[in-house]
Amino acid sequence: MENISPKALKIIKKMQQSELTESIIYAEIAKFAKGDENKKTLLRLADEERAHYEIWKNYTGIQMKPEKLKVFKYKMIARVLGFVFAVKLMENGEERSQAEYEYLSNEVEESTAIKVQEEEHEAALLEMLDEERLQYVGSMVLGMNDALVELTGSLAGFTFAMQNTRLIALSGLIMGISATFSMASSEFLAARSEGRTDAFKSCCYTGIAYLITVALLILPYLLLDNSQYLIALLTMIAIVILIIAGFTYYISVVKSERFKPKFLEMSIISVSVAVVSFVVGILAKNFLGVDL
Repeated sequence: MENISPKALKIIKKMQQSELTESIIYAEIAKFAKGDENKKTLLRLADEERAHYEIWKNYTGIQMKPEKLKVFKYKMIARVLGFVFAVKLMENGEERSQAEYEYLSNEVEESTAIKVQEEEHEAALLEMLDEERLQYVGSMVLGMNDALVELTGSLAGFTFAMQNTRLIALSGLIMGISATFSMASSEFLAARSEGRTDAFKSCCYTGIAYLITVALLILPYLLLDNSQYLIALLTMIAIVILIIAGFTYYISVVKSERFKPKFLEMSIISVSVAVVSFVVGILAKNFLGVDL
């Protein structure tokens, strides 16, 4: 302890607290995670974090308690969004800074070994986690993307052509429900043609993702007054961007991919389709002389 500087001791205390809390989180999530291999991997991660905690405790001499609020937070995230998302989100949020490890390496010999294990071994263990819902991410992406592009364009076109939120909502709902069944059945037939045994489950994920997207996009037209169709359109576009941001963030965490390029790509496509469809709606109404 005499050789540890106050700054290094402060960093060690922070890491010690974090390692203990993460150890408890892994152990708690392992209690309800499905699959024996997933449970073993999570418990192994918990043991490693506990071992790191014990190393840091040798330097601080302090017996710490886990952060209960943080444990509760990640348990809830794991139950709602899946344990793979929860643990990867936790690891992303708790990445040790390079500067802190470099500073400690001059005073604490074990810090280098812990850093290697954190960056390499734990990353490898996290990749071993296998959750059923992640096997159908492709199906969910297919359903959501198709709904976003198709329905965003249709609702934007209907907005100026009809200029009535209830008529727009009705048209969008009929088209959305029909498209949901069409999309789900196409996914089912595609999976069956590939000889997959999970065709029904795959089509359910696709259909549910499509239907949820339809409901969220139509919502502004149901809630706003008949004359507020332009406000409903802008609200719908905002919802589109939020859906893209949320789902892209989820995928970027569980798949360890970059968030920004995928988010920008989908946002640009969806908004561009909406703008073009809105213009088509204006032209169609003027050329056809339809006045609803």
